[in-house]
Amino acid sequence: MPNDDDLLTDDELPEERVKDKDEDSESGDPEKDILSPGGSSATGDDDQTLVTKEGLKKLKEELEYLKTVRRKEMAQRLKEAISYGDLSENSEYEEAKNEQAFVEGRILELEQKIKNAKIISEKKVDTKRDKDIDIGTTVTVRNRSEGEDPETYIIVGSTEADPLEHKISNESPIGRALLGKRKGDIVEVPTPAGKFKYEVLKVA
Repeated sequence: MPNDDDLLTDDELPEERVKDKDEDSESGDPEKDILSPGGSSATGDDDQTLVTKEGLKKLKEELEYLKTVRRKEMAQRLKEAISYGDLSENSEYEEAKNEQAFVEGRILELEQKIKNAKIISEKKVDTKRDKDIDIGTTVTVRNRSEGEDPETYIIVGSTEADPLEHKISNESPIGRALLGKRKGDIVEVPTPAGKFKYEVLKVA
């Protein structure tokens, strides 16, 4: 729950966000820093892949495509590159080999994610009582430090995170700060660019 400082009104808040002078911005984009996944897992299980049913379906579809289409394409490309002769100075062969390695690496990654997948569902809130924010919930927040318009996000696992679609990871700075909070709470989100205060306007 927010502390006394978090409950300050708009008039009592400083005009500028609190800067963390000991840290420099990594991306130069405060919003990107806030929405990007962090380095640690909020679930406590680094092997677990939190996905929605739709997200798991997309992972399986991508895996199927890589195995049935891309593998064949890469095999054909390698075959053609080898036919050009001397492999020591064959840039086509090197490029094809590198791309094949990338495809195979992605296949292994997808297989692992699917194997360790844990399905989460979009949570619906009982309007008669407050609900804690959790993975799968939709939340509307307002950046009080910047005075920006409200933004609505869905809290998802890092595999499905896509800021452009307003899907933020539970491992991102703002995702971690919002977990467990309720409508009306104010959270402070630390980022390399500084600290931002967000007010929870709606949980749905």
